[in-house]
Amino acid sequence: MKPRISVITLGVDDLERSLHFYEKGLGLPTQGIVGREFEHGAVAFFDLQSGLKLALWKRKDIAHDTSMNQTAISPTEFTIGHNVGSKEEVDTVMKQAESAGAVIAVQAHDTFWGGYSGYFQDPDGHLWEVVWNPAWELTE
Repeated sequence: MKPRISVITLGVDDLERSLHFYEKGLGLPTQGIVGREFEHGAVAFFDLQSGLKLALWKRKDIAHDTSMNQTAISPTEFTIGHNVGSKEEVDTVMKQAESAGAVIAVQAHDTFWGGYSGYFQDPDGHLWEVVWNPAWELTE
């Protein structure tokens, strides 16, 4: 397996609500919901950095596609890290997310390892960390 990830799919309960949060609230580019013509196919894709997409797909449809039982959610299963270039940018993104309807799980703060980060949850409880790491250079 090559070290390549091209799509991160988040299971959601309300596709329209989640589309609105990510498109209008966070400003992520998308063509909207596609695949409505298929019983379990409605999905929204968002272009992230080169070659990476974020997908939103209903939890019940993921359960159908994988033949797995849908289980209770836990926001601590994984986090999505959004690295930024400064402490100020962490604060800006956290405010943007909160204005879009996110729940602030942890206010932005200085970390024990010398960075600065905060956590928010999207409308389906997915946990995002907005973080500035002084040891990492960002390439746009």
